Amino acid sequence: MTDELKESAKAIQEVAKTAGKAIDLSDKFGQFISRYVGTSLSEAFGIFEDKLKYMRWERQVRLMQRANDFLLKEGFSQPTQAIPMKFAVPLLEAASLEDDDYLQDLWAKLIVNAAIEESDITINRTFIDILERLSPLEAKILDVVYAIPYEDMHHNGVDTRNLPNSAQVFPENSSNIERMEPSEDVKLALANLDRLGCISVSHSMGGGQLFGTLNPTLLGKRFFKACKLPSERAI
Repeated sequence: MTDELKESAKAIQEVAKTAGKAIDLSDKFGQFISRYVGTSLSEAFGIFEDKLKYMRWERQVRLMQRANDFLLKEGFSQPTQAIPMKFAVPLLEAASLEDDDYLQDLWAKLIVNAAIEESDITINRTFIDILERLSPLEAKILDVVYAIPYEDMHHNGVDTRNLPNSAQVFPENSSNIERMEPSEDVKLALANLDRLGCISVSHSMGGGQLFGTLNPTLLGKRFFKACKLPSERAI
């Protein structure tokens, strides 16, 4: 057997092993479902698959309705430009899988902005990647923070102590004001938003994160704008 044939045979064996593992895992999961719902293996698979299909269908229907509603709200009966396929596929897939209504509305607005030329939004993969990684809390924090005029936030930063309910810019000459940090849940959310580049938190002399103050970023501003309808934008 030639070296080329040997390599081909090895590749086929590896594919077979992977397929075998997948089938074995699928069988085990079916047995797991069967044990917990008290039915046969085939019925368990059917219940699970039907539920997933229904949930996916339900979210797809809601997405279509919300996108159409937002389109009409902006005065359009249909899109005015096509979304490039390289963005449309991941955008629509992620949006249809989102099970939180608040986040799915952001997906629907992103779709509408990408589909109407008048929105002045250039869709890119970064916006999709960010939205896929946001929790409802993180999205609400961005909504509260970027409701503040962008230029107003740069001088002294934003006071985070009352997030996610409210945020305000520190007043002038506020260097002596104690920077109180928010709750642990909010701090974790801010850490992720900082990681994604949507905000920038302060740092101690040793490099540790300080969550009492945040600053806006250009990426955060653009992302926030992309997830807001033209009629909703204040920045």
